[in-house]
Amino acid sequence: MRQIILLALATTLLLACSQEEKGSEMDGFVDDLMSQMTIEEKIGQLNLITPGGGIPTGSAVSTDVEAKIIEGKVGGIFGVTGPEKVRQAQTLAVERSRLKIPMLFGSDVIHGYKTVFPIPLGLSASWDMAMIEKTARVAAEEATADGLNWNFSPMVDISRDARWGRVAEGGGEDPYLGSQIARAMVRGYQGDDLTAANTMMATVKHFALYGAPEGGRDYNTVDMSRIRMFNDYFPPFLAAIEEGAGSIMTSFNDVDGVPASANKWLLTDILRDRWDFDGFVVSDYTSVNEMVDHGLGDLQAVSALALKAGLDMDMVGEGFLTTLKNSLDEGTVSEEAINKACRRILQAKYQLGLFDDPYRYIDDSRPENRILTEANRSFARDVAARSAVLLKNANQTLPLGRHTRIALVGPLANNKNNMLGTWAVSGDPQMSVPLLEGLQKSLGTNARIQYAKGANISDDPAFAEKVNVFGTRIDIDERSPELMLREALTMANSSDVIVAVVGEASEMSGESSSRSDITLPENQKKLVRALAQTGKPLVLVIMSGRPLALEEENELADALLLTWHAGIEAGNGIADVLLGVYNPSGKLTMTFPRNVGQTPIYYNQRVTGRPNPGDEFQKFRSNYLDVPNSPLFAFGYGLSYTSFEYSDVVIDETSIQPDGQLKASVKVTNTGDFEGEEVVQLYIRDVIRSLTPPVKELKAFEKINLKPGESKEVTFTLNVDDLAFYHQDLRLAAESGDFKVFIGPNSDTDNSTDFRLEE
Repeated sequence: MRQIILLALATTLLLACSQEEKGSEMDGFVDDLMSQMTIEEKIGQLNLITPGGGIPTGSAVSTDVEAKIIEGKVGGIFGVTGPEKVRQAQTLAVERSRLKIPMLFGSDVIHGYKTVFPIPLGLSASWDMAMIEKTARVAAEEATADGLNWNFSPMVDISRDARWGRVAEGGGEDPYLGSQIARAMVRGYQGDDLTAANTMMATVKHFALYGAPEGGRDYNTVDMSRIRMFNDYFPPFLAAIEEGAGSIMTSFNDVDGVPASANKWLLTDILRDRWDFDGFVVSDYTSVNEMVDHGLGDLQAVSALALKAGLDMDMVGEGFLTTLKNSLDEGTVSEEAINKACRRILQAKYQLGLFDDPYRYIDDSRPENRILTEANRSFARDVAARSAVLLKNANQTLPLGRHTRIALVGPLANNKNNMLGTWAVSGDPQMSVPLLEGLQKSLGTNARIQYAKGANISDDPAFAEKVNVFGTRIDIDERSPELMLREALTMANSSDVIVAVVGEASEMSGESSSRSDITLPENQKKLVRALAQTGKPLVLVIMSGRPLALEEENELADALLLTWHAGIEAGNGIADVLLGVYNPSGKLTMTFPRNVGQTPIYYNQRVTGRPNPGDEFQKFRSNYLDVPNSPLFAFGYGLSYTSFEYSDVVIDETSIQPDGQLKASVKVTNTGDFEGEEVVQLYIRDVIRSLTPPVKELKAFEKINLKPGESKEVTFTLNVDDLAFYHQDLRLAAESGDFKVFIGPNSDTDNSTDFRLEE
């Protein structure tokens, strides 16, 4: 044992020495380079440009790009992909600029590159961290094959408001699950060697609180207590930093009245001083310039504020490039602040190996061999299936029999343009598989499918125009709504089962796509009502980028399958679920409200002094007159084609010492007829503490596979760290006292037992 300990110690010391040596080499290299740079060249490194032609998230694009690169006025570029184009741009920097400093090449690779996976909210519903990490790994393989070395992902914003369109890009409402996802995605993008030509630097965004805008309206004001920030919204950012994320992107909103891009408390006091983040910070698209509209001053003033707060790189706005030298001359910024920012950018380039080989990501043979491969598409099909959530399955309507006569209807049943989802920047919608194609391929000669569109996604041309962007469209049919509906009903009446594919177009969720009404468009509701009146079994396949209010649809349909926007292999993956090739195992990571009036809604709300634990109205209790407090579908909820039974929770100790731990176990049994996977979830409740506690908090989960009749004991270990929370002084600590531990299939479980944390 002593030899093992000594060997482990020696290995640790060698690793530490090696890392210190690498850091020393990098510092020496950067010091030498910066000693040769003019102040204009240092400021140039802080400038991130886009020549246009990609997917900008604002109206600005960069001008005189070639000249600026040659003059050393560009640190990074985005919107340029492909070996030839990247080589041309990088050549300008390393062969024609004075100091030959290579550029960063970035892009938004949010849920896959050319092989587009389900939207991140859909990925999170898998509760499968290994799978999520692999999606990021595949994305990095493909993106780097196209010349990219820097990714504006993952988005780890916690959000509890389905009105906000960008919930599609995140991992849901829970800080613990969000932290696990953040770690998985950073590992997937960055691997264990950033200098490898198939890894890319991750950017964790949007720091901070972007997912909590007032009214669910994108870019809007955010105002919350620091206790809530630290307990609920900051954990995924800290987790990503601990995992080694190389860069952070600021958010558009203000925090405590100060826009994030100029918020010293966020960018220096928290990121640098408290969390020891040593990467670089980039603004979001023109967010520095937008501080003029925030009312903080002119472009020179806000640029100086951003630099002094701790922002290192200015995306597209060029406020840094055009004003920092003037501010330096006037004494409103220091050369030290410029040097710090420049150093961080150069260190990132060093860590990526760009100074050793600025063309390491450029290989003309890689795109064909690495991008959109058969293996990648096969994996995407599996991911699409594993991300689906079965919300209802009355009378075992699903899975469908292979000889069943299927009426496939709905505006999204055969719609390539809206399979990929929002922020599929590099994906080609025409390469995607809609459900009609997926079912036909899966059933082959057994296929007995009739297809009718039945309705448009929306009948409103003005609404369609708002979301017809980025290559996705709502196409309004030339036929009348009445004619399309009659056609669908005729087919439905001659079928054994109706599968209606309804929901949102890709850009009905996403950036600048907030909605005040989160129900299905009225014309789709009419289609669902008419189909239900046929009396035939009705399966609704819901494609969306957010939680929708589906109370009426839940009443009308026999089965509800939530598939999100499932990516390039959507149709094949969904067909696998509908036909029972894959038994659905997804679980919700955002609470589904009954109506929009319940939003924001989330499972880990704090207890109140006048609680109403039931669904019946009680006067002078915290409830609504017109709707129960409970959601339509709870966080962690999701059904299977089989059934699972949980034993009572068993703990090995009734108390935990401050330096001890507790094991909590359940036996889970597959009591149905199908092999299936179950996400076993552990929650705690702090019964009495100095600050009002959440009703429940997720602290662990495990996804298990069981054959029919098989049982498995699932054991979780809790320690004091799992019981800790941030206090008013922002100190993280647990408090002694009574706790409950719950283990079950979702956050609604009451399967629990009690324990105590000793002093």
